[in-house]
Amino acid sequence: MSATASPVQPVSKTRVFLRRLLSTVVLWGIILAALFSGNPVLSDYVFLAIIVFLAASGLVEFYGLVEKRGLVCFRGCGILGGVLLMVGTFLHLRGLLPGIHGTPSRVNDFETSFLILFVLGLCLRQFFSRNNTAGLLAISTTLFGLMYVPWLLNFIQKINFFPGVEGQYYLLYFVLITKVSDTGAYVVGSLLGRHKMIPRISPGKTWEGFAGAIVFSTLVSVLFARLAGQHLCGMNGFHAVVLGVVLSLCAVVGDLIESLFKREAGVKDSGRLFPGIGGILDLLDSLLFNAPIMYVYLRHVLTSS
Repeated sequence: MSATASPVQPVSKTRVFLRRLLSTVVLWGIILAALFSGNPVLSDYVFLAIIVFLAASGLVEFYGLVEKRGLVCFRGCGILGGVLLMVGTFLHLRGLLPGIHGTPSRVNDFETSFLILFVLGLCLRQFFSRNNTAGLLAISTTLFGLMYVPWLLNFIQKINFFPGVEGQYYLLYFVLITKVSDTGAYVVGSLLGRHKMIPRISPGKTWEGFAGAIVFSTLVSVLFARLAGQHLCGMNGFHAVVLGVVLSLCAVVGDLIESLFKREAGVKDSGRLFPGIGGILDLLDSLLFNAPIMYVYLRHVLTSS
């Protein structure tokens, strides 16, 4: 009598969404709990440890997608560069380097210099490569990975440590609005979704869900801005509406961009770090492009510094 293995039942979209939402709440709950703890050592170094972990893990997954696509990259150089970029930005922001104060312009100068040296380093890496004949491709994919994951994540650090404001409140606001946008898109899309947005990239995305994302995030943005009051320096009802709409739009775009990468690589999830959920990039996709939007608005509109 032969035993036959029962087929594995696919996990429902609702369960995957709820698991990802729970993972996001737990992850950012730990970060925000540390930031609001009142202990500078705890708030700084727990934050740094988690943000570096996210950057390194996200890069591992991104370069994995590159290799699944049949392309080449300098994986080790990219991961090392990502970690150095995150740590270097932290040291500048916290003023832990002699004679250096973490002003926004100074930190931006550091990042620009780092990226120039990183490109030079990749070229030197190709000089000494005996087997790789696709140097232009390897340099391009490695550089893009650094820009897509740690460089975009770095704006989260720059929001948190922005001078003259309570950055942890803006970080809480930014994460909350982004994830409410994801929730609104899923709920409205599941209940009312009929018209597909870009089915060749993400078959589940609908225009109704897109509208739901904007409505949910805008309402919560206005409510949170009202409750937070003076903790959100420069914020008012007008800015809350603008940010609610813009952050929601960019969250959907960020999600679609990662879906494009996964579809080209022929995978459903960016990684297997969380069984039944996916990888780090699946949790970060909507946050990555929202971080620089939030930072630019904070710097040039809300504070004009």
